[in-house]
Amino acid sequence: MPLDKKLFLRAYRTMRTIREFEYRVSDEFGKGNIPGFLHLYAGQEAIATGMCLNLDDDDYIVSTHRGHGHCIAKGGDVGEMMKEIMARQGGSCAGKGGSMHIAAIEKGMLGANAIVGGGPPLIVGAALSAKTLGTDRVGVSFTGDGGSNQGTTFEAMNLAVVLKLPAIFLFENNGYGEGTAAGYAVGSKDIASRAKGFGMPALTVDGADVFAVYETCQKAVQHCRSGKGPIAIEASITRFRGHFEGDAQAYRGKGEVKRLMAEMDCLKIASAKALKQKLASRAQLEKIDKEVAAQIESSVQAALAAPSPDVSELLTDVYSSAY
Repeated sequence: MPLDKKLFLRAYRTMRTIREFEYRVSDEFGKGNIPGFLHLYAGQEAIATGMCLNLDDDDYIVSTHRGHGHCIAKGGDVGEMMKEIMARQGGSCAGKGGSMHIAAIEKGMLGANAIVGGGPPLIVGAALSAKTLGTDRVGVSFTGDGGSNQGTTFEAMNLAVVLKLPAIFLFENNGYGEGTAAGYAVGSKDIASRAKGFGMPALTVDGADVFAVYETCQKAVQHCRSGKGPIAIEASITRFRGHFEGDAQAYRGKGEVKRLMAEMDCLKIASAKALKQKLASRAQLEKIDKEVAAQIESSVQAALAAPSPDVSELLTDVYSSAY
């Protein structure tokens, strides 16, 4: 089923929230209010949104180092996320994990992952638990084109096929693994076709079109829920910012980013389609924009006012004492 009016407005709010969140943390990073590295999801919002609209809180996702968008799309609390990224008490990981370990366990978002290709093996474990317990839950790993080349990813896909697990391998091909073009680094030139080689079906989709992403992911989720085993999706997209904040992006052509921002902005594409199909009015979209801006501002102010974790917490949540 395609996006209806209610679902579209929900999708638009999610994408707008991700975009505003990312741009604001970029600003706060520039002011010195955020420690560590930032890898922003701006430009890729339609992929996380389109997938997570098809999932429940009991379904699992694992992310990459570029995890804010996935966390928000899965229902993560923006206020807790902002505190976490600013290393403040009340953060989603007690202010001790930061950007690359953002998580919302209660929503099935099992965490961002600083290890390239680290997510697919984790989602195989989550999918195995769902199958073992006899539930209809699914697991989704979000992986970049760089991570698609990792041996961990290959082993995870093979095991998912062997065990016929409800796992979705969603590859976000934004054209670059750090500074290396996917056209050079992906030997097959086609991540979806390579995934098929492991014995699973694979779909492709325009990652800038939330309508197409939603419907493609819907097919993939239904495939897994019906017990047919794993499936892969390759979503083609671009990122608007560098690999990390501060990346000069010297590997990108002159005018490339500006051109792609004009041609592949998922928010502009979604708005234009919705207005044409009468799924939303301009006034509704503007109202959402204002509400999201206020929400992000509130989350920033609350995070700035929150204290840092106490030194007594330095060694808590680090090692298990169960054995």
